[in-house]
Amino acid sequence: MEAPAAPHNPAETELIVNSPEQMRELGRRLAKLLRAGDLVMLSGELGAGKTTLTRGLGEGLGVRGAVTSPTFVIARVHPSLGDGPPLVHVDAYRLGGGLDEMEDLDLDVSLPESVVVVEWGEGKVEELADERLQVRIHRAVGDTTDEVRQVTVTGLGERWASVDLGVLVA
Repeated sequence: MEAPAAPHNPAETELIVNSPEQMRELGRRLAKLLRAGDLVMLSGELGAGKTTLTRGLGEGLGVRGAVTSPTFVIARVHPSLGDGPPLVHVDAYRLGGGLDEMEDLDLDVSLPESVVVVEWGEGKVEELADERLQVRIHRAVGDTTDEVRQVTVTGLGERWASVDLGVLVA
């Protein structure tokens, strides 16, 4: 993973990820910064690597079960194998409404004791927490086999103000 030349802001960092394995490694590194009560919102085109990143998060958090896309079940809970928080992995792609539809998932109940990761959550889950981590993954679109991804990680709120996201860059 490489960091593009840019001024360093501890609440935001940009990385270049060159392979799915590097995306998983980014997830493992990101897991070290997370704690119970954290909301992580992932956005990016289809096939950008959101689930691959979440797989790495699950590995880094030490949770049970294979982390796969919850597209058809909407949400999966992965209990911790140790003393860390469980991972709640949500795919909001099929949910058209905002927080009303998300309320059926009781994420507000799960959030205090879990790390909640929501794919396709923009415009749907922001009301769950003022403090959240936003991860945007950009990839080339169209007929391409390009594995390169530009990832922007932004911490919003007081929780992330003092966290140096630059540690995510290898």
